[in-house]
Amino acid sequence: MPIQISDGLAAKKQLHEEGIATIDNQTALQQDIRPLRILILNLMPLKEQTELQFLRLLGDSPLQLDVDFCHMTSHTGTHTDNSYLEKNYYTFRDIQHRRYDGFIITGAPVETLPFTAVDYWPELTHYLEWAKTRVFSTLYFCWGAQAGLYYHYGIEKRPLSQKLFGIYEYGLTVRNHPLLRGFDDRYFIPQSRHTAIDDTRIYSVPSLEVLSRSEENGINITGTWDYRRIFVLGHFEYDRYTLENEYKRDRAKGADIALPQHYYPQDDDGKTPRFNWCSYAHLFYHNWLNIVYQNTPYRLQDLVPLSE
Repeated sequence: MPIQISDGLAAKKQLHEEGIATIDNQTALQQDIRPLRILILNLMPLKEQTELQFLRLLGDSPLQLDVDFCHMTSHTGTHTDNSYLEKNYYTFRDIQHRRYDGFIITGAPVETLPFTAVDYWPELTHYLEWAKTRVFSTLYFCWGAQAGLYYHYGIEKRPLSQKLFGIYEYGLTVRNHPLLRGFDDRYFIPQSRHTAIDDTRIYSVPSLEVLSRSEENGINITGTWDYRRIFVLGHFEYDRYTLENEYKRDRAKGADIALPQHYYPQDDDGKTPRFNWCSYAHLFYHNWLNIVYQNTPYRLQDLVPLSE
């Protein structure tokens, strides 16, 4: 089934070239079905690239989706024209009275700052509070996951001695979990971060279930037992060249950045990077949308508020 997105999103042309169907607003209104409503809070600087990455994965579903994007008004970015955001993105004021089946909070390049020092932290907390009563399931990614764990459960992040940068392997800690249906015993996911969470604090929160981890890098996926909050410390949405672009960008700036681990064959950055997380990324989103479809009330007005 196609996904319904804003007609002006830059990702639309590329999605069509990749065979992912989209429909316009008028066509969607004429269809007698109840599509899943998904909101994405895009905190990444390169908005258009991030749109494409998420829509590519969400579009690989037999369900029809209505996907909206939001941006922060309390932060002025330099990578995306404001006129593009005004045309294709909502603000919190626009969506505060709406309800959604699913909500995605992306990562953000602010992880070395204390949470409350991020200029849009107060605005982000409005979204986190709003989601308790207006969203069935929220996906939090990378810094977004750290921010959610801090806000909801008081779990702080800690600096790493060196940047976690590359493709890393994690093992499942729960068998037959619906979110990880079809996964092998281990899977791969891209990482690009300077901080980590305190695993012991996660295990001390009764409402959180650890779904995957590694001995080297700790917990990767955790979430509530009722699927209302899912935290992923990593970036399933990255495409083959995202880490390469980051590596070459920082190297060109003269930054002290190491080669991404487990990414280039024979650690040769002249070779095509591996893309060994692609199938897991598609499975993850397929499973999440199925969970949302199976568990969200048909009438979003009947959604039960989330308690801490």
